[in-house]
Amino acid sequence: MTPIGRVESSLTDPDAAPRQPDEGAPDARLIFERRVLDGLRSLRVGDRIVVLTWLDRAQRDVLSVHPRGDTSRPEEGVFSTRSPHRPNPVGLHQAEITAIDGRVLTVDHLEALDGTPIVDVKPVLSGDVDER
Repeated sequence: MTPIGRVESSLTDPDAAPRQPDEGAPDARLIFERRVLDGLRSLRVGDRIVVLTWLDRAQRDVLSVHPRGDTSRPEEGVFSTRSPHRPNPVGLHQAEITAIDGRVLTVDHLEALDGTPIVDVKPVLSGDVDER
C-alpha cells in the first residue's frame, strides 16, 4: 500500500486519544497527495465518508486484548474489538466533510492521530442504491 495522504489533527498522544469518534474526537484535516487530487473531485461538503488509515504506531503482534484497555474485563480476540493493535492495523473512520480546500478535506470527529497515513476514502452508502 502507498499512502495517499496524512491526517492533520490536534491528537498526538495515543494514550489520551478518544477511542471512538463520539467520545470527544476533534475535527481534523485530511491532507492528500497532489497525485490523487483528481480522485477527490466529486466529494462535496456534507458528504459522509469512510476514511481508511494505516495505524502506523500500533503494535502488530497483538492477538488478544482487554476491551477498551480495561483490565477488569476478560481478554478477547483482537478481531472482535476495535483495538488499533492488530496484525494489520487498518483504521476505519466514518466522518462528515465540513470543508474542502483543494487537496485538503476538513472532517468532523476523527479519532486518528496527527500524521496517520491515509490509505483510502470511500463514500458512506445510504440504504438506496448508489450509482457511485
